[in-house]
Amino acid sequence: MNRTNKVLLIYTGGTIGMGRNRRTGALEPLDFSHLVDNVPEFKLIPTEVDTYQFDPPIDSSDMTHLRWKQLVKIVSDRYDDYDGFVILHGTDTMSYTASALSFMFENLTKPVILTGSQLPIGQLRTDGKENLMTSIELASAHHKDGTPVVPEVCIYFSGHLLRGNRSTKQNADEFNAFDTFNYPHLCEAGVNFTFDEHRILKPDFTKPMVPHLELDNNVIIFSLFPGIEEHLIHHMLDAPELRSIVMRSYGSGNAPQQPWLMNLLRKASERDVVVVNISQCISGQVEMNRYDTGYQLKDAGVVSGYDSTVEAAVTKLMYLQAKSDDVNYIRECMNRSIAGEITVTT
Repeated sequence: MNRTNKVLLIYTGGTIGMGRNRRTGALEPLDFSHLVDNVPEFKLIPTEVDTYQFDPPIDSSDMTHLRWKQLVKIVSDRYDDYDGFVILHGTDTMSYTASALSFMFENLTKPVILTGSQLPIGQLRTDGKENLMTSIELASAHHKDGTPVVPEVCIYFSGHLLRGNRSTKQNADEFNAFDTFNYPHLCEAGVNFTFDEHRILKPDFTKPMVPHLELDNNVIIFSLFPGIEEHLIHHMLDAPELRSIVMRSYGSGNAPQQPWLMNLLRKASERDVVVVNISQCISGQVEMNRYDTGYQLKDAGVVSGYDSTVEAAVTKLMYLQAKSDDVNYIRECMNRSIAGEITVTT
């Protein structure tokens, strides 16, 4: 591959670039130049770094599917000009963004690494500098033949490089904010980088990356809980625009053996609403053949989400719904890995 020795740094907002409002005392996004001024090490990076800033920067809780489209367009328009891309992003929705981008970049052949921080980069104990500098280094890391070491959408945080669509924010207060509970880390960043090469996606470098800009967000997430009420679920499932549901069930994919619930799920499936079953547990996977309740869900037309995260399941459905109106195609795709997001067991 032809290398440019350049990385594009995209600043969307988030804690890493925030400062304290003198009037209210609250943290708010600042101009990107503030962030660069707080990292004198920037000048020492052997790779050339160009920057692109969202104007104005956004809090990550304001992230939308339209912003994901914007990010895909920014990267795809400049794809040949850089060896890799680093996206600075608030932590709250970072796993959603990483998951969405993993589907929207088909046959991604370059690193797209999301990072941020738990403390603003101007603060003494910030984790932002290390996260930023290491992400840039990872985005430019390559093999002797010029191919990148990590050609996929990742999150780098606190010494760990994680597959983006396997990640979940696990802690609001500690520096170790993210983990992939159902997939090993792609790299441990200590004194040296220790890559787990056989875990990293291998794209076809002879073929182009294909960007997908459209998403259909007519999807909802709902969690089962003891005492769940029929009339509330009934109203939710009756929405005419609804195309899919991510249902967070108990344990290995179990639900209450209530006839009304099975009937509602069956009716939804019969009117071509895709119902995907994922576990409320942070680790483990749905096995709908293990218990009778799982069998009943299967009979009602519910499809397994295997070991998918909530973030990956909902963004995968958005991607597939924009791609096709064929409900059987969408169900079939939910049962296989298209970007390394699930481990399918037979």
